[in-house]
Amino acid sequence: MPLTMAKEGEPNVIRRVGGKEETRKFLENLGFVVGGLVTVVTDAGGNLIVNVKESRVAIGKDMANKIQVG
Repeated sequence: MPLTMAKEGEPNVIRRVGGKEETRKFLENLGFVVGGLVTVVTDAGGNLIVNVKESRVAIGKDMANKIQVG
């Protein structure tokens, strides 16, 4: 399922990062790598604040839809 559908406070394993090559590289640099853990802290109208690799990151709905978790 896409990251936008994940429940707040629940850790999820990143299964796939989609999008164009530059989008994937950007997300990888933020810490969104396959096998990594990501936890949604806040969902503000589709824009998410997440914990990933010991950091808090804000990402938009479009980017979050490219990240598949399970």
